[in-house]
Order: sequence, then structure tokens, then C-alpha cells
Amino acid sequence: MGKKNFRGKNRRGGGGGGGGRGGGQPGGGWRDRGTMVKENEKLQRFYDTLLQLPDEEKQQYWDALKRELPNSFRFCGSKGHALAVKRLLQTRYIPEIVKIENEDGKPVDPPMAVPWYPDELAWWMTTPKNVVRKFPPFAAFQKFLVSETSVGNISRQEVVSMIPPLLMDLRPGMTVLDMCAAPGSKSAQLLEMIHRGEEARVRKVLRSFAKDDGLHLGKETQDELDADLEADPSDNGRATGLLIANDSDFKRGHMLVHQLKRLSSPNLIVTNHDATQFPSLKLPSLDSAPDKPVYLKFDRILADVPCSGDGTLRKNANLWRDWQPGNALGLHVVQIRILVRALQLLKKGGRVVYSTCSMNPVENESVVASAIERCGGPADVDIVDCNNQLQGLQRRPGLKDWKIMDKSARIWDTWEQVEKFTKDENEGIVPGRVVQTMFPRLEGSECFDLPLDRCTRVYPHLQDTGGFFIAVLEKKTDFKARNENEPSTVSAKSEVTTEPVTNNKAEYGTPKAEPAPVDVAPEKAEDETPKAEQAPAAVAEKTEIKQQDVAENDVSTTHEASSNVTKRALDGTEDGEQQAVKKVKTEDAGAARAKAVQPQPEAVNKPKKNPPPEEPFKYLDPSHPVIQNIKEFYSISSRFPDNRYMVRNEMREPVKAIYYTTALTRDILTENEGRGVRFVHGGVRMFMKQDAPSAEVCRWRIQAEGMPILQGYVGEPRVIHLRNKETLRKLLIEMFPRISNEAWKNFDEIGEQVRDVGMGCCVLRVEPDGEDPDFSERMALPLWKSIHSLNLMLPKEDRSAMLLRVYNDMTPLINISLQKQKPKAQQANDADHKTEDAEAPKAPKEEMDVDVEDLPTPEEMNGGLPAPEDGEPKLEAESGQAAEAGDV
Repeated sequence: MGKKNFRGKNRRGGGGGGGGRGGGQPGGGWRDRGTMVKENEKLQRFYDTLLQLPDEEKQQYWDALKRELPNSFRFCGSKGHALAVKRLLQTRYIPEIVKIENEDGKPVDPPMAVPWYPDELAWWMTTPKNVVRKFPPFAAFQKFLVSETSVGNISRQEVVSMIPPLLMDLRPGMTVLDMCAAPGSKSAQLLEMIHRGEEARVRKVLRSFAKDDGLHLGKETQDELDADLEADPSDNGRATGLLIANDSDFKRGHMLVHQLKRLSSPNLIVTNHDATQFPSLKLPSLDSAPDKPVYLKFDRILADVPCSGDGTLRKNANLWRDWQPGNALGLHVVQIRILVRALQLLKKGGRVVYSTCSMNPVENESVVASAIERCGGPADVDIVDCNNQLQGLQRRPGLKDWKIMDKSARIWDTWEQVEKFTKDENEGIVPGRVVQTMFPRLEGSECFDLPLDRCTRVYPHLQDTGGFFIAVLEKKTDFKARNENEPSTVSAKSEVTTEPVTNNKAEYGTPKAEPAPVDVAPEKAEDETPKAEQAPAAVAEKTEIKQQDVAENDVSTTHEASSNVTKRALDGTEDGEQQAVKKVKTEDAGAARAKAVQPQPEAVNKPKKNPPPEEPFKYLDPSHPVIQNIKEFYSISSRFPDNRYMVRNEMREPVKAIYYTTALTRDILTENEGRGVRFVHGGVRMFMKQDAPSAEVCRWRIQAEGMPILQGYVGEPRVIHLRNKETLRKLLIEMFPRISNEAWKNFDEIGEQVRDVGMGCCVLRVEPDGEDPDFSERMALPLWKSIHSLNLMLPKEDRSAMLLRVYNDMTPLINISLQKQKPKAQQANDADHKTEDAEAPKAPKEEMDVDVEDLPTPEEMNGGLPAPEDGEPKLEAESGQAAEAGDV
């Protein structure tokens, strides 16, 4: 086959000022931003002085920052599924890409695996995005990226953004908090780690009693044989860990829900709180001490904090123009507060990973040192050396000595210099925003010789990435954090109020080697929920917020201003609309941004308008008639827990959707009701209400996102076993294919099964024989049988993505019921074509009478996206999902 050539450069990176956002248009087009001058004298002078790179590396550093960032993406979801999608890239698309030539007649660089990412599940490529989008030889690859991104199998994420979750050492069964989570690319990584190995464990457990329960699970797979039941043993193989993804902004919180819902995890809670004052979460009291409150402690916490974002210059070209030293100075205090709160919420022996996309030590090493100092020093908090992790990642150690640039671009070596200048030359006024905690610790301080070189700095020129900073901290003892205004010379050694205890009562569990993620609360709950810290005199007047105020007005103005303006510059994830989630548009003037970052003193106590209230989370009694009807209709095994079903309304009645959660999620949602904790999301939609033709048919169909959790416990009378590849293809392409009048014979091996099963929802269990590599993945899909037809209850984009993935087929979907209604609809609604409508053949009346249950599913009526749920607003971002995916 001949080479395919395009006119356009294919160099490492590429010039221009597009950056990560580039000129992406909602329709996938491209507009030329023009050439931007990538120079900033203050920025270059500061970092040349600060980083002390060798002369030859200085030029490499700045040259790398002026090049466009390579495109990167990650295969996500369960490991087995991610590996299957990755295999398609390697076997179907890369062999075609390497045949394409650039304008010099040389082959283009194909996508390459990121060398340090586990299992080669992260990839990057240097061909510019506009070329991939618009040059015809890339069309098939582009279609693959868009299709798999739309259904959540591929995540657009910057390479350096993938590092923090990998350094958390997160294992199944652990509880983890992502304090500043939106838009959710790192949270998605954490969820995948919580569910690692779950599918194989569950199948192994199911097989152990399959004979007793009359289940037919097919051939035992190698994954089942290798499954480690001790990795998360307490819930029959199901994952018992928990991710709480938090964001201070209400709208970003709902975007976070939209992104993470793709993973269909019952082990997820989304909250809306200021990270500096994240509330303690109450758990059920122990049987041995029923009157003593117990609060959740986390095994792992990610603090990916708001930052100035100067490590993202490669994709946010306007930072070259807008960068000001004040951007970093104004965030320093907030970042310390977030990290201190994270360490307070951590259990003994747990890890906090602190990260920014800034290169400024004011936001990095100085924050780490200040937080450790406030938490009792190195005896209480240790910096973990992670240099032996992620082999192949090129990095540099953290700084142990650094300088500070103030708002006026003056560079200071020590706090003593600032004090002398303040006294002798500046009429007693400290240079704007500079505070003592920004500087390296002086000799004699207990934090003087902290091993800050164990922190990780990723520079752009080392491996063609963005800039990033990561520090991993381990909590060695329990402590009481020192107030930020208390002099650092005052000893703040550990004041342990009580010993941690294990909650043996709970159904959930943690890894065998770890204690349960709980801690008995101090005698006064106020010690667990922080009051607003005093701001330095140069920043704001002293303010105190009582615990009940924290619950009602949870975002302090200082943090609100910071996070709204500079919430971490685009953690690499996402082109288009998602970029606005992480960081305000960089087109904003630098001076205006700096002013917004630092609120005026009189604004500190200004009350924040509360977001609209969320619908409550109410759990159903297992004896509820609806639950009993569902269990009976689907012959659900008694081994499946029936005390974790939830609805989102005050009436505690199933109206539209029934959710399923883990036991730990249930305990957190119920124990903290009425305590001012702002929960946005929890659980997975397990059942959706569906019209049915008779009382014998259960009106609650199994939702696609809940199917993987429940399907192994559904009795054989409601299970259809499919092994033929072409039969699945027919079900994917045709919506509502007919089965009446012996049309069921057209469905090969499932025909008789479909004929004999009762009407309503059933489980279509896809069980390939494994001989076809493109058709080797086991699946369970919801299938609805009506009087005359069948229908796979899947959104349109899921159908199309599966067709492309399994069959390399882009055949348009066929909605038979809508086709039959089309002539009538045209007559009623198309006034401009009356003649043509009149001449159009009419469908027979018996074909026009479509069953109620044969009407399009809620997903299909909503453009392939899930319909809004009880108590959940429809997000504008849902309607823009196709544009977002098209920007890959």
C-alpha cells in the first residue's frame, strides 16, 4: 500500500500559540490564533536565578516551554477492558498511521506508550491535533479516539497529570479523598485503583456457589484463577474501598459527577466543600462504645491544589503575557491550609500526595515545609522518597534552598532581608504578599533540614512534558496542628487525644494489613472540624467561623477567590469546555487575576451565596414492596445485599431511579444527614422505571451502569446467553428488531431463549469463545423483551462505539419503530413537503401500532445520554459531550 502524504509540519511539538486549548471549535474545526510572542523577562529572570540549571539546560528548558505539548491520552476503566481497547490501537490503527508521510516524505511519528506508565495504558503522539482532526488518512484513528472517549474508555489527560495518583500506593479496600477534584481525570485513576481486580474476584466467588444457585458462568478464565481474594476480602469479592471526590465550586462539582459517572462506581461520593475546611465525616458508633462518636480517617489523600499554573506554559500560551509573581504569592497561605487539613484527616500511616503544575517553590517546597512545621515537625510527618517508583520517569529532586520574587519583581534570599528592607526603606510595610513561611527554614529550626530533595520536580525539557511538582507525605503519629498565627518557635508536639480503634461492626473492610479507616473522635467535635484559620495581618483581618457556620457557608472567601480564579491550570486533561473547569481563561489580564486571587480585608467576612440544596439520599427498607418485586422477578440470589438500595427524594419512595451503594457509602450518607455535609452524588443507578404492558412484568429494568454489579446474581430464568458475534452485531445495529411471527429465528442461538423468556428486562450475557481477539471480552447488557420486539437498553454512543471496537463497523443505527412512524410524522410536521408526504407509501396500520415499551429509551430520547435523575439537574455539559470528544 502506498504512503499517504500531507502538507504540514510534523515536528516534535510544533510552534504557534495554540497550547492545550489550541483553536478547537465546538464542531471540531480549527481557527488560527496567530503567532504569540513567547517571552517574559521577569519570568525568565526569576527561574534562571531559581532553578540554577546548567547553561546548556537553561536553553533546553525555555525552548521546550515554547513548543506545543504532545497529545496524550489514557486507556481507562477496568484493566482487562482497557487492555482490550489498547490492543486495537496497536493492531488496527498504528499499522496504518506509520504509512502516512509528512511534507518531507518521512513517516509520521505514531502514538507511543508512555514508558513509565503501568501496563502501557498511557500514550502520546507529536502529530498536531489539527492534522489528526482534518487530514483524511487519520480519519479512522480520529473516529476511534472520539468514539472511545465519548463512552469513557479513553481519557484525554496530560502526561504529568497522571503522576500523582500513581505515587499514592492506593490499594483495594482503602478510603481516599481527592480534595480539589474537578474535572476528575485524577479521580478516575483513583477509582480504577479501588476496583483493581474486582471483576475476577467476584467471578471467583460466584463460581464457588454457582452450582448451589443454579448459575451458568461459562468457562473459567485465567483472571479468575489468578484472582487474589485476600486483596479485598470482606464483601464477596466486591470492592469495599471509597473515593470521596470534592470540589469547592458547585458547578464544577456537577461536572465532576458527569465525568466520573462513566466508571459506574458504587464506591464514589462527590461533595461540595472548601478543601481548607473539609468536614469530618461521622460513622456508626462502635458496639463497645455506643455513645462515643467515630469519624472517618482516610488511608490516602490527594491534594492537587489551586496554583498559578506556570508549568502549563506549553498549552496556555497567554501565561507568557499574563504571568506575575503575585499569582503564586497570593495562593501560598491557602495551599498550606489545604495540606494541613489533609494531614489532619489522614489516618496514622496514611499518605498525602501534594501536587501543583507550578515550578515556584512558594507553592511547592515552602508549602510542604510550612505544613510539616504546623503539624509537629518531621517526627510527626515524613517526606516519602519515591524516586524508585515509576522507572523511566525523568525528574529532578525538590529544592532545599530558593529565592522569592515579590510583586515588584524584587528577588529576596531570606526573610531577614525583607524585615530589614521593611524597617529601613519601606516605612514598616512588608513588600506585597511576602510572608515568612515562604522562605527556607533557618538553621536551628526543627524543620531546617527537611529532606525536601525527596520531592519530585518534572521539568518540560527532560521528557517533553509540562512542568509539575509532587510531594508524598506520610503521617507517622497523631497530632494537633498548630494555629498558623502561632510563632513557629513554639513547640507543637503531638497531642494525641485518643487511640484509633477498629470498627468491627461495619460490613465494609480495608486490606488485611491495615486497620479500619476510622478513628474515635476527640471529646469535642470542634477539634475535628477546623475553624477558619487566622489570615496574616498583611492579608486579612482575623476571622472565626463556628462549626455550624462551616456547615452552612463552607467556602472561605480567601479560598473561594483563589480556586475560582486559578483552580489548577488544566491538569492536562481536556480540550474545549473542560479547560474552563480547572482554570479561568488565561485571556484574563494578569493584573485582574492577581487582584482577584487576593481578596481585600473587608471582603473576608462577606457571606457566600449558598448553592441550591441537593435532593436527600434515602435508603429503602429491604422489605419494601418494590424491592421484593424486583428480587422475585429477576430471581436475585439472597447472597446479594438488599440493604444498600437508595432513592433521591424526601418521600423515601422509588419514583424514577433506584441506586445501589457500598455499605461504607450508605453509612456515611445516613450518619451525616442533617450535619451540614454537602453531598452532591453517591451510588450507581441500578434500576430505572419503565412502562410495562401488564402487572406480571416488572416495571423496574436493570440500568446498564448497574448491570456489571448485579448480573452475576440474576437467576437463569432472566438470563440470555449469547456466543455468536454476528448476533450481537444485529442487536447493536437494529433498535427494536421484530421477534413476533417466528422472526425470533433470525437471532440464531438466542432465538429460542428469547422466544421462551417472559416479557420485561433480562440479562444478555455475552460469552465469546475467545478465539476471535476482537470478540473476546465478556459483557453483560440489559435487554428488553416486549410482545413483538427486542431492544438492547444501551445509549446510541455505546452501541456505535461497540460496533467500531468489535467489528470495525461504522454502519448507522437503525431504529425500526421510528422508521415506521416517519411517514406519519412527516405529514403532520413538514408543511413544505405536503405533496411528497401525500405520495409517500403508508405503513400498514398493524405496523404503526408500536408497543408502549418499544418507544425509545430515555437515553435515546436524550441524544444517547442518560436522562436527568431524581434530584439531579441536567448539565449543559451533557449536550456538549460530542464536541468535547471531537476535540481529542
